Amino acid sequence: MDNFLRYFFQDINNILDGFAEFFKSLWYCLNLLFNFPKRFDLIKQYDESFTTTDWILVLVVNAILLVFAIALIIGVIVLLKKIFRFRVPAKKYDELKKQVQHLQRDLVRANYEKDRLLAMRVEQLGGKNPLDLTPPEGEEEQEEYVASANRNRFDSPCVDPSESRFFRLTGVDNYYKTEYTAPDYDEEITLAELCERFRKYAASRLKLYYDLDMMRYFIASMGTTRIIILQGISGTGKTSLPYAFGKFVQKDTTVVSVQPSWRERTELYGYFNEFTKKYSETEFLRAIYECNYFRDPHIVILDEMNIARVEYYFAEMLSILEMPLQDEWKVDVVTAVWDNDPCLINGGTVQISNNVWFVGTINNDDSTFAVADKVYDRAIPIDLDSRADPFECEDTEPVYISTDHLNAMFARAKEDYPISEEIIQKLESVNDYVIKNFRLAFGNRIMKQIREFVPCFIACGGTEIQAVDFIVAKKVLRKFESLSIGFMKDELTKFSNFLDRTFGKNVMVHCKTYIELLKKNN
Repeated sequence: MDNFLRYFFQDINNILDGFAEFFKSLWYCLNLLFNFPKRFDLIKQYDESFTTTDWILVLVVNAILLVFAIALIIGVIVLLKKIFRFRVPAKKYDELKKQVQHLQRDLVRANYEKDRLLAMRVEQLGGKNPLDLTPPEGEEEQEEYVASANRNRFDSPCVDPSESRFFRLTGVDNYYKTEYTAPDYDEEITLAELCERFRKYAASRLKLYYDLDMMRYFIASMGTTRIIILQGISGTGKTSLPYAFGKFVQKDTTVVSVQPSWRERTELYGYFNEFTKKYSETEFLRAIYECNYFRDPHIVILDEMNIARVEYYFAEMLSILEMPLQDEWKVDVVTAVWDNDPCLINGGTVQISNNVWFVGTINNDDSTFAVADKVYDRAIPIDLDSRADPFECEDTEPVYISTDHLNAMFARAKEDYPISEEIIQKLESVNDYVIKNFRLAFGNRIMKQIREFVPCFIACGGTEIQAVDFIVAKKVLRKFESLSIGFMKDELTKFSNFLDRTFGKNVMVHCKTYIELLKKNN
């Protein structure tokens, strides 16, 4: 080992000495080349004996040496420029990249404009518009149409999230372009089976126990409105119910914890930070954006939604969901579009897809605000005042169900189980009674919700009178809380008797229970 080390050190020392001699010789050579005074002194020693030929040769040699020196200087400058270009223009690289993106967008716009002009010309000649985006009617043609639309959606290249002002949304784009595969959906399940399996799944897998009617109320509400309110005392499973539904359909629920300081829309949708030049994204914005990529039903929970005033931060969404056309369900996010913005931000807006539902959980206590009528009117409130008793059931698997199939089942239910004319007449008589004695009325929105809720509840396995009892109690009698009930207890008793005469004795269980609760609490 000692001999090897002596050899190694001697060998390395010789190599280093060689390098030193090389650089020493190079320095000596350059010193001789550029030491012009010394070279002039040397010429003076021989200038008296030089002939004409000698002077010509001296000039040629010095010219060659001068050219060599100039070439050496230029070579060093070029080398330094290359090094400078290599190290500095990360900035220039970004500028070139943006220019390329601009050119790509301009090319797309130019192609679109060309196609549009071509389509107009074809229509003038009596042909079919080749830009007609109406889906075909045949089943196979529709599948190909959807597949083609999906291919076009994923054609754009991935963007580094750190280079976009929307870090989260760009990450969503990249995931669905590169990793996501749509599941095989169960297109045979019925609403009644869905309620049964959901209840058994929650009990067997999550140890959460609910009455079957509660499952029916929840699923039927999804077929009636986009906003559901779960209210009741703490610990009854208000948050757990929509959370369990997300696990059941294998699309995890998004939980948004409302804060007492929320006063405006930016609490939900975020805002653009002018200082960092980044968009402050929220979990709510990410959820509604991502829903445009898949067809599974998805629930966004606004946990403790009335810990701040709901009509302040949620007012815009309430208005959006009132739009008659689903294409109009759009949220304004930014006023100007950047080149590397997320793919599904069109014109600065994000589409609210028809596979998202909003579920708010509320506690009615001194630490919370009262929920305004405009919120209740647009939602279906469900009370969870007690937990169901545990029960044994077989282990139940989760399901994959598409929103298209779910919405189709709701639509079919409204055709197959329309509310009967007899019930409509009875509801009209209730409306007349309430107007006459309490100065309240149903309103068109509530009647529309009743007509949609009742068929969905029947398709879920319930009965018509159960559905009417529930929806009247939650949508009509709830308005009685705004009255001075302390002076109207006798009127409430008469109204309870009127319900017995109209619908049958003790048939309207929810309504009569609610009336007794109003009388007791006032």
